[in-house]
Amino acid sequence: MARLRDPAEGCPWDLQQDFRSIAPYTIEEAHEVADAIARDDLVDLKDELGDLLLQVVFHARMAEEIGAFAFADVVQAICDKMIRRHPHVFADATANNEADVKDNWEKIKAKERADKGEQDQSALAGISGGLPAMTQAVKLGKKASKVGFDWPNIDGVLDKVHEEVDELKVELESGDREREESEFGDLLFAMMNYARHRKIDPDMALRAASLKFEQRFRQMEQDVDDFASKNIDELEAAWQRAKHKLSTQLGAEPASDGASEL
Repeated sequence: MARLRDPAEGCPWDLQQDFRSIAPYTIEEAHEVADAIARDDLVDLKDELGDLLLQVVFHARMAEEIGAFAFADVVQAICDKMIRRHPHVFADATANNEADVKDNWEKIKAKERADKGEQDQSALAGISGGLPAMTQAVKLGKKASKVGFDWPNIDGVLDKVHEEVDELKVELESGDREREESEFGDLLFAMMNYARHRKIDPDMALRAASLKFEQRFRQMEQDVDDFASKNIDELEAAWQRAKHKLSTQLGAEPASDGASEL
């Protein structure tokens, strides 16, 4: 990377980049890592992790050029943080289970924020506004839960999901687009609470559903001649055949759902 950024002999494209221009690539590479994991493709995962590491190296090199920090400082900082946040491993603290670890972790993070002079004392402090929306929603729910603001069991969460569906239907019928969008957001937030309670990674779950849809749709395209001329009933039948074929190939029993579910 130092060679690529060399002012005299480096790459013209790399030399034109800065933190802001590289940030979208960093996010993209992180998503590609998640995609490889969702596909259980460890060969691709190795490559994608390398691409993501390159992003870290790129940012570190640009920072080194302006005298801010270098790659070694990034590595040292994360090592220090992991040691500091695992006193039950590297010091004399006690953590008998996962709950203890998480509780200690949050206390240590709160102290870190206080040491930095951060003034936000809310139970929701420390959640980045730059997180993907689903991740941010799950983290908000987790933080609120830690101070007792949560449903005691999954039944309450499901009731809330059904309530939000009903409210969305009302706004759909009203024709108020802004309120419809607001209720749709509330429904998504309720679904993130479901994911949190059931320990489901919503992003990975959605990726898996999208991959499943893509596989079935591509199978339909292979099986159906003159796809665009078919009516919805014919396409639904083709969808069921494609789903059955793919499920059989995977050795799974196909469910009875239809294309409309997706």
